[in-house]
Formats: sequence, structure tokens, C-alpha cells
Amino acid sequence: MALELRQQLKLTQQLIMTPQLQMAIKLLQLSRLEIVDTIRKELEENPALEEVPEATAEQLPEQSEAPVEDTPAEKEVTIDEKLQQDIDWSNYLDEYNTPGRVHYESEGKDAPRFEAFIARKESLKDHLLWQFLMTKPARKNEKIASAIIGSLNRDGYLLAPIEEIAVMSETTPEKVEAVLSIMQTFDPIGVCARNLGECLLIQARHLGLENTIVTDIIANHLPHLEKKNYKLICKTLKKSMDEVVSAINAITSMEPRPGRQFNDETPQYINPDIHVYKLDDDFVIVLNDDGMPKLRVNSFYKNSISRGKKISGEAESYIQDKMRSAAWLIKSIHQRQKTIYKVMESILAFQRDFFEKGIAHLKPMVLRDVAQDIGMHESTISRVTTNKYAYTPQGIFELKYFFNSSIKRGQGGAIASASVQEKIKQIIQNENSKKPYSDDKISQILEEEHIHIARRTVAKYREMLKVLPSNKRKQV
Repeated sequence: MALELRQQLKLTQQLIMTPQLQMAIKLLQLSRLEIVDTIRKELEENPALEEVPEATAEQLPEQSEAPVEDTPAEKEVTIDEKLQQDIDWSNYLDEYNTPGRVHYESEGKDAPRFEAFIARKESLKDHLLWQFLMTKPARKNEKIASAIIGSLNRDGYLLAPIEEIAVMSETTPEKVEAVLSIMQTFDPIGVCARNLGECLLIQARHLGLENTIVTDIIANHLPHLEKKNYKLICKTLKKSMDEVVSAINAITSMEPRPGRQFNDETPQYINPDIHVYKLDDDFVIVLNDDGMPKLRVNSFYKNSISRGKKISGEAESYIQDKMRSAAWLIKSIHQRQKTIYKVMESILAFQRDFFEKGIAHLKPMVLRDVAQDIGMHESTISRVTTNKYAYTPQGIFELKYFFNSSIKRGQGGAIASASVQEKIKQIIQNENSKKPYSDDKISQILEEEHIHIARRTVAKYREMLKVLPSNKRKQV
């Protein structure tokens, strides 16, 4: 078989994922906090990128209003021909190089350290150790107490068994039990318990309810109390319903998690990416730019090249690369903001009844509806709506919330699954607490409103709403 060389001309089309396109896609799916962190990191690493000072941000031509063309995600993105019109390279250095008035502090005066003014919340472990040291314990008991405190979880429960603590502190289980009994009298009451029953018994003893019906229920009938089987408790203890209910009210007023008040976790508040306000009979969409750094390309590097200064090949290539990266970051951020605005505008058009009347009027909608409306791919819409939040007249919602499945109605048409969940929530809120509705009964009530869903679907939605079943919602 002979071997030979041939030449062939072949024309093909393929998607090229350039670094610039990858950056645009990455920024598109980041949350608000993540994109701010990304911008801060880029400001530290790229000398050609700088933040516009707040004092001059309004005076400078804002980059966010520079005209940009819609770039579909399926095509290769180029920037060379758009670089000049997107970024104003002129007069930045000349206009804003005045340092202004400078004030110098006296070097001989020692300023106080700011750490001295920062208050730190006392932890549960520090609080317990302080109380134990106030008892003036022996050195051996201090070691046991430290081992016990180190074995507590965030709710104040002892996780390690007594034998393991005895091994860690090189002592006997009897001595560990003795130290533990002392620590169980500390504040908060119920701390250092090994389970819920012991925690409630410690609190009952502190309240002077020892050897009463309260301790009997805690010790022997917690499973029945959880299921609210009060009749069985009355029959077993041979007590009246009034006595049992009074005891149960005392138990439910106790703290099941004593260490909760020492929890040092700070709540994470949602900072919406976009605001929707109602003005007269129309809605206005406003992008949230608070805290978002305003960026520009450093004019010094542009002027260094444009004025014809002699720069080595490696330095010129480095400057060009950093300037191109900075310009692409600015353009990608503008494109991201513009895409979020378009998606929110489309959602508002589809779900106008929701914004005016509430969750019960939410319509079924899928990603394809918005994608076809604004002329983008479904994957782009999915990235835009992930971890993005909108402030609306009905509250703060994730953009994903507006996309949900549909449930057919008996008289034709469809209703959103989120609206059905809201109806279930309203039915449960308006029920008689002494005779709560079962899942089957809720299904029948929805049937009367021409919403056909099965009992197990009601149970699934109820669990999603974090609502207990009927036997645990019952109140005497």
C-alpha cells in the first residue's frame, strides 16, 4: 500500500470560547457579593484598572452608559474594534492629578488602637468557664471542666460520653459526673445536658417543679407529647385534661436549646441586585449600583503608548494585555447589568399581576418564555437568574422564584405551583387549631376551587412550607 500526501480545503463553523467570552459568562452567573469581590481582586492584580473616586464619579463620563452591542453567547466576541468608543482614554490624568489639601497628624501623638473599641460577644464556653472558675475549683477539676466545655455543641448539649471525657482528663467517670452535675446548675439553665429530656428536667428542677406531673411527662411521655396524644397521657397518669394541659404549657415555655443566646453567627442580609418600584400605575426598574465600584482604565498606561515613548517589547505587550483585560472586565460588567435589566423587564411583563396583587396571582412561566422574549439562550437566562434577588412591592424574591411549573385547573387554564403553595398556607392559617385540616381535607378544599392535586402533592408542598402535619398542629 503506497503512502502519499494530499491537500484538502475544508470550511467548518464552531464555537470558540475565547478568554473574553469565558469572563463574560463567569461574571453573568456571579451573585452581587461575588462580583464585588471579583472586582476588588482584579483591582489589586491589574495595574491598568482603577476605581473612580466617589467625589469625581459624577463628573466623569460613566462607563456604565457607554453604548454596547448585544453579544449573543453563541458567537465569538471581539473587542479590538470597540475598544476606542467604549473607553474614554483622554484627559483622565490631566484633570484628576491634583492631590488637594493634605493634613498631617502629629507623629509624637500615639493614636489609640481601634481593636480596643471593638466589642466581642461572649461565647458560651467563656461564660461557662468563668462561672466554674468562680467556684474556686481544684486544678484537677479545672481540667475536667475544660474537657466538658470543649465537648459541647452550639446548643449547649454534651456530645462526648462520660467515659471519653474521663480518658481525656485522666480521671474516673465518677469525678466527671460530679463536675458535670455542678456545671448543669450554671447559666443558661439546662446547659451541659446530654439530651432533650435531661435539659428539660434541669429546667423543671430550677423552677421548683421536681416530682410533679411536669417531670413525669418529661421523663416518660415525651414521644406522646411530640405527637400531641394528650388523651393517652391523661389515661396513663390518671390526671384530668386541665392538669395535663397546664403541665404541657409549662414544658413548652422552656428553652430546648440553652446555648442559642450565645450564638455568634451574624445573619446574612440579602442585598437585592435590582429594585422594582410602583409609581402611579406603572412600574420602574432600577439597578442597584450601591457598593459597586465604578471602574476605568488607567490613562497613564494609555498615554505611555500613544505618545510614542520607547518601551521594550515585553513591557509593551504586558501593558497591552492588562489594558485589554481591564477593558473587557468593564464591558462584561456593563453587559451583565444590561442583561439583568432585560430579564427583569421581561419578568415584569409576564408577571404583572403578581407585582400588583400578590403571590396568589403568580402565573406559570419557564426559562424558554423569557429567552424567546429577549432573544437570548435559555442557559443565559438560567445564569442571570441564579443567586440574583429583586426587591418588589410584594417583598424580596430570587429571580428563580418567578419560574415555576404549572398545574391545570378544572375549568381550563393553569395556575403556578407557587400560587398553590400560597393557597395551602392560607388554608392552614385560617383553620381551627383544635381541629386542623388533614392533607386529604386540604386537597378537597382546593378541589372546590378547581385546583386538582393529590393528597401526597399537598403533603409535599406542606413540607416545602415547613408546616407540621395535622396531628402535630393540633392544640388543646
